[in-house]
This record gives sequence, C-alpha cells and structure tokens, in this order.
Amino acid sequence: MTRHASLYRMVMEDHLCPYGLKARHRLTAEGYEVEDHWLETREETEAFMAEHGVETTPQIWIGPERVGGYDALRAWLGDTVRGEDETSYQPVIAIFSVAALLAVAIMWGMTGAPVGLRTVEMFVALSMAILAIQKLQDVESFSTMFLNYDLLARRWVPYARIYPFGEAFAGVLMAGAVLPWLSGPVALIIGTIGAVSVAKAVYIDRRALKCACVGGGSNVPLGVVSLTENLMMMGMGAWVLAKLAL
Repeated sequence: MTRHASLYRMVMEDHLCPYGLKARHRLTAEGYEVEDHWLETREETEAFMAEHGVETTPQIWIGPERVGGYDALRAWLGDTVRGEDETSYQPVIAIFSVAALLAVAIMWGMTGAPVGLRTVEMFVALSMAILAIQKLQDVESFSTMFLNYDLLARRWVPYARIYPFGEAFAGVLMAGAVLPWLSGPVALIIGTIGAVSVAKAVYIDRRALKCACVGGGSNVPLGVVSLTENLMMMGMGAWVLAKLAL
C-alpha cells in the first residue's frame, strides 16, 4: 500500500530551502509518495505560515496529520534528534578518528610500516594540530569558554588566547619531528596546566561545564575528553624530552 505525504517548502529564485530538500529525500527513501508543494515567493510563504499557525518551513503532513518541520519528521521516523544545547562527543570522535587514520596512512606511505611507535607519535601530534585548528577558528569564543575552568588563564587572561597557538605550534613541530627541545617543553607545560585545571573543575569542584577543546561553540562536556587531550600533550612532551636526554 502506497503511503502519502505532503511537503510544503520554499523554492525561490534566490533561496532553495535545504531542509525542504532533505525532507523530500528522506520521505522518498522511506517509501512515501510525496506531494511536493513549492512556496515560490516570500508573500506566499508568509501567507502559508499564517494560515497554519507555524513559524518555519518546510512543513510536512503524513496522511491527514501535520508532522511539522524536518526535525519533527526525523523524530516521527524514529531518529534521535538532539537539542541545540544537548552535549555530544561526536566532534571529538571525528577528530581523533581522522587523526588516527592520517597517522597510519602517512607512516604507511613513508616507511611501509603503518603501525609503530612513530605512528603513535604522529597520531598525538596530528590530534593536537587538528584540535588547535578548531580553537583557532574563533579564538575569542574559545578564550571565553576556556576562562571558565583553566587555572592559569583565570589568573592571566591573555593565556586563554595564547593556548591554541601553543598547541598548534607544538603539534606541527612534533609531526615533523623538528625542534624537539622547543616542542617538548611547550606541550608538557600547557598539557600539565590543562590537566590540573580540568581535574579540579570536574572531579574536585564537580562543575558541569562545556569543554573548549574543540572550539568555543562546542557542546562537548568538560571531563574525560579534555583531560585526555591534556594528558596526551603531557605524555608527548615528556616523551620528546626523554628521547633528547637519551
């Protein structure tokens, strides 16, 4: 039996609603026969919203029942829909996964041995660099969030802006295995300060904060992820210095 859905979406010369396209694709993929209604002017769109008492488009009906917009459709179809303020580890998982794959691919191409000690070093260095990129996209936003918990930044505010540059600097040098006498201390110092700050905020003070580790606009909860990031920097910094001493 064919299932029917009605979709009302904005299709204008200067605007094609992306959520409308996603809704049509999702309905079609789920086996619905879609009546695709275009709202082709601002006036037509405003009149439609006023008539149905809604504030956004697209709007979807399945049979006689109005489901709502794209997120409502996803919920109707059984998807998990996170709220805007809901925390998620997805950004960190993506960063660490890509860093790991890059490390394996680089070492495989350079040495023919995809897994080894240098692969681990490359993974940590690339993770630091990628995490720094996330922070450097909006240093102001990052520094504001960072000031919520970093002990040194709360005493000396400029450190909140210096931190991502230090992380990027150390990560790039470690990826190239150059200037270890410089990259080692930088990573060890900022990693140690960061680890102590996170441990105090989360595990001693029991504060529920968002982590600035992937940038100032993230919804990653402060805790094990940020602590892991800083412990990785500490470990890498100590390892680099230990190799120098040997």
